[in-house]
Amino acid sequence: MTNKTPRSAGRIAVRPTMKPRELMTDTPDIAGTWTAQIITLFPQAFPGVLGESLTGKALQDGLWRLDTYNLRDYGIGKHRNVDDTPAGGGAGMVLRADVLEKAINDARAGARGAMQLVYLSPRGQRFDQAMARSWARADGVTMLCGRFEGVDERVLEHFGVQEVSLGDFVLTGGEIAAQAMIDATVRLLPGVLGNAESAVEESFSNGLLEHPQYTKPAEWLGRAIPEVLLSGNHAKIAEWRREMAEKLTKERRPDLWAADASKKR
Repeated sequence: MTNKTPRSAGRIAVRPTMKPRELMTDTPDIAGTWTAQIITLFPQAFPGVLGESLTGKALQDGLWRLDTYNLRDYGIGKHRNVDDTPAGGGAGMVLRADVLEKAINDARAGARGAMQLVYLSPRGQRFDQAMARSWARADGVTMLCGRFEGVDERVLEHFGVQEVSLGDFVLTGGEIAAQAMIDATVRLLPGVLGNAESAVEESFSNGLLEHPQYTKPAEWLGRAIPEVLLSGNHAKIAEWRREMAEKLTKERRPDLWAADASKKR
């Protein structure tokens, strides 16, 4: 019999209402923790890079939780088939609606509070910092990682799935995109970054690209740190950083600069 229990990662913490059977599992539920649910054909790809550095430490400390749902567990027949040929003909394969329905229902049954259901798709809304902030304010997110030619459109319609894109390019699957989006979101959760101001001052936080950064040595290969940064005058430093952020944004991302200028009108 196939085990359809999601594979989970995170610090073990037991909520008071937990059932005795759940207390016997390796990964009991973590009460009140921001959770990323991943529906994928490759659960072994997680946590991947999310298990390293600050996000990995936060995962171990129980600041967020990761649950993976192996789509193959919900497959049809002896070979656990999850896809079939496109209706109307064409190249590739499409993930089946009946298979996806079971996996999504399992994931949603374990979802707590406000958790958006999203499908990683190149035709979706572009993921950005504002979306990361929105997800971080929620209780988590459920992500469907596509493969092959995509998923049966009826699934997206039935479950009201939000399609989200990492950018204007095509990947072989949604797993890499999911990890990038989770990383961008998790680092905004309280306690994940050592210095809370880091998330406030970086690129996109205020509609601008981040100003240049410098550190020791004061001079390197004939290049010196701008004198203003060594002046100790915090007002002038803040002014310089703002000017540099505006300059970089205007040069490299005129779209962001235009949006920032419109806000000031």
